[in-house]
Amino acid sequence: MAKKKTTTKKKATKNPTAKTKRNLSLSRQQKVIIGSFLFFLGIALFFAFISFFFNWKIDQSEIAQFSKRSAIAKNWLSKFGASVSHFFIFRGFGVAALFIPVLTSLTGVYLFFDLNKKRLAGFWFWGTLVMLWISIVLGFIKQEGGLLAGVIGYEINDFLRDYVGFIGTVLILTFFAIIYVVVRLRYTPEKIAASIQQAQQTVATNATDKTSQSTTKNGKHTSVEPPVVTTIAKDPVNAKTTNKEEDTTTTIESSKDLSTTNVLNDLYTKDSERTSTDDSMQKLVIKSNDDPEDLEMEVESVVEEELSENLSDKLVKDFGEFDPTLELGNYQYPSISLLKDYTGQAGGITIDQGELEENKNRIVETLKNYKIEIAQIKATVGPTVTLYEIVPEAGVRISKIKNLEDDIALSLAALGIRIIAPIPGKGTIGIEVPNKKSTIVSMRSAISSSKFQNAEMELPLSLGKTISNETFVVDLAKMPHLLMAGATGQGKSVGLNAILTSLLYKKHPAEVKFVLVDPKKVELTLFNKIERHYLAKLPDTEEAIITDNTKVINTLNSLCIEMDARYDLLKLAMVRNIKEYNVKFRARKLNPENGHKFLPYIVLVVDEFADLIMTAGKEVETPIARLAQLARAIGIHLIIATQRPSVNVITGMIKANFPARIAFRVTSKIDSRTILDTGGADQLIGRGDMLYTQGNDLIRIQCAFVDTPEVERITDFIGSQKAYPDAYMLPEYSGEESGTGLDIDVSERDKLFNEAAEVIVTAQQGSASLLQRKLKLGYNRAGRIIDQLEAAGIVGPFEGSKARQVLVTDLVSLKQLLDGE
Repeated sequence: MAKKKTTTKKKATKNPTAKTKRNLSLSRQQKVIIGSFLFFLGIALFFAFISFFFNWKIDQSEIAQFSKRSAIAKNWLSKFGASVSHFFIFRGFGVAALFIPVLTSLTGVYLFFDLNKKRLAGFWFWGTLVMLWISIVLGFIKQEGGLLAGVIGYEINDFLRDYVGFIGTVLILTFFAIIYVVVRLRYTPEKIAASIQQAQQTVATNATDKTSQSTTKNGKHTSVEPPVVTTIAKDPVNAKTTNKEEDTTTTIESSKDLSTTNVLNDLYTKDSERTSTDDSMQKLVIKSNDDPEDLEMEVESVVEEELSENLSDKLVKDFGEFDPTLELGNYQYPSISLLKDYTGQAGGITIDQGELEENKNRIVETLKNYKIEIAQIKATVGPTVTLYEIVPEAGVRISKIKNLEDDIALSLAALGIRIIAPIPGKGTIGIEVPNKKSTIVSMRSAISSSKFQNAEMELPLSLGKTISNETFVVDLAKMPHLLMAGATGQGKSVGLNAILTSLLYKKHPAEVKFVLVDPKKVELTLFNKIERHYLAKLPDTEEAIITDNTKVINTLNSLCIEMDARYDLLKLAMVRNIKEYNVKFRARKLNPENGHKFLPYIVLVVDEFADLIMTAGKEVETPIARLAQLARAIGIHLIIATQRPSVNVITGMIKANFPARIAFRVTSKIDSRTILDTGGADQLIGRGDMLYTQGNDLIRIQCAFVDTPEVERITDFIGSQKAYPDAYMLPEYSGEESGTGLDIDVSERDKLFNEAAEVIVTAQQGSASLLQRKLKLGYNRAGRIIDQLEAAGIVGPFEGSKARQVLVTDLVSLKQLLDGE
């Protein structure tokens, strides 16, 4: 809304300096007059300069006679135009002098409309520099001077040639051109590349539009014009009623030149000069026809002010949203053809009518032997297991059927019978019976399924197929961590490869990174080929796949540092999770100068967790528990696999933070309860048969099979493409050094120091227990001597449960070391 003008006037002060300041500023009338003069002067100079290019030869020979009235000039502005053009073009800047009329007219426009003077000063500054630069460049190209460069361009170019030479002049001109492009136009190499890509996309879009329009070129098109609402301008004071039948007349007023008035109102910035703000408002005049003495009521509907454009919106409008995949813009996802097709061998799921009928009869017969009648039975054939759903007669207890699990397995002569009583969400009881001829669920069929291809998930995983032969796709970001366990050779490593393959087929290298821990050293080595694409590692480490347990501890603590740093970024961005943060960063609402960057998801994969717990114990369990508790919101997800699902490996702290669990076949019910908190995993048939739970129901899935040659083809395909300069670097972590960490004075050493050193070097085993036995010492004194030996460089640092490394090889070297101190 426009502010009302205040009618009160301030009293004039007698301060002479204030009066002088008021006199220095131009009044509105003076600005309009001077602005008009400069605008028309600029137009006159423009025509004079253009005419000079055609008539300069004739006028130049007569320019000395222009003081005489009888002299005639061919310029369109006669003698004035010829003289001014000769001064600015020939003796001045040459062709570049055309900037002068443009800047002069622009100054007139700014004064006429009372616009911001700071922008006008910028136009004059950069316009003068560009005019001078063009004049010098033209003088450099054509060294004769004249119309192209003018005297100024010729003389400056001649000066530069004398002092810096040809190459120096070229470098100076190029440098000033770069200054103008970067400072004035605000173009950087990244913005230029983004503009080129956007132009290519626009050209491609226009080409598709033209092809689509050409198909309807011969057809007839009808256009319906929208209704036009015309407003009648009337004087609100002298408004008269025209329709006597109506009780009230409503007239909508608007100015005839409404659009022009709005433009002027936008240009005027001072409230004191906005004299026509009422014209931009729509007025509603209401007056009753019955009562002639009724006063008119004027209702004004105020036009809302337009909101100023946000900087982030302007950046998105100019350059588009930030694309993290731009650095590897030509990256190609692996094709389905790299995966092996098993349909030719297995031919899909085959339904054996005889087998189904035989199993049905045996189930019904077994239940009848225990006086359990069945009202209905239904079979669902899966890749490896067939589900028989039975509806018992009324009055039959479910627990009675559940207790017959072993008897049904005996009658069917099958291994891995599992009874689900009842099936969640259904009023039936399920009996899962393995098929005599199982079908391989290939990774190719799982990846190519529409359910996986069209999955709108952050980290989609295609695990395999359910009993109903549906592809099972789940989002790792919502799990948020996954625990896998099972006996040796039941499919854990294949399951890990299926999970990694799913992410490789769905996510760009800029969107997800893997931290792979492989204590067995042979399971995940194939992924070394995609180190610079997908893997993350610690600085100053050679291999990205971690096989040393000490490096595992440093990596886990480094991930904790990364987690804390990401939470700080989320706090600054005022968002709650990584998805909201990346959306804000893509929309250019977060400034990279403040430390903000695009955050990829990080997936930690541990192939054998039991080995880490045996060797490191709490040093591994503590950071993993911390990551599992806190890292979900900032995009760090854990996948842990173990073949020993015992309580001391899968502790209560770990289980509490891993709601999503996968159980392959185990040997005992106790192991099944350790993994799933319920039985069932001991009744699986192996070879990829697994149970999946996310804290609610158990789902039986046949894991998708991906063989080593398939993984090798995928990693070769990805590794052959352009990659980042190095793997994704995790924050550096410096582990706490064991021992005293201080230099122990020689005089403070134990009396038995030399003798202990000889014992350690002779046995080549650095442990406090050895000193206790050989020297008959207590544990505290033996520990202090070990610390002194470490400070002296005789033994290495503490390495957990292992004995310290002895750094001195023999007694001669020990004597030389001690004598040199």
